[in-house]
Amino acid sequence: MLHAVSIWILAVALLGAGLFNAIGTRATQADFVRWGYPAWWCRLTGGLEMLSAVLVALPASRTAGLLLGALVMAAAALTVLRRREFKHLAPIAVFVVLIALAAFSS
Repeated sequence: MLHAVSIWILAVALLGAGLFNAIGTRATQADFVRWGYPAWWCRLTGGLEMLSAVLVALPASRTAGLLLGALVMAAAALTVLRRREFKHLAPIAVFVVLIALAAFSS
């Protein structure tokens, strides 16, 4: 039961974060530019997060989705650590916990 719930919470959270990044408000684009990425990079990140959500939701591709989600979160963590914008670590940590819970709760 915990495994199924954690999978769906993770999938919905990744989808929501992906949509938020893919929409790419001015503030989101400004964050990405400040971190050294092109303004459109938020859309790429959002697309990868949404792809990860779909892969996680499907049993046959769940491992790939978990790996992709972990890679996106690792890149995000390294980016905000490098730029010393620690306020962005809390949401990343939530995703890391959700990914770990979904991966190890079976």
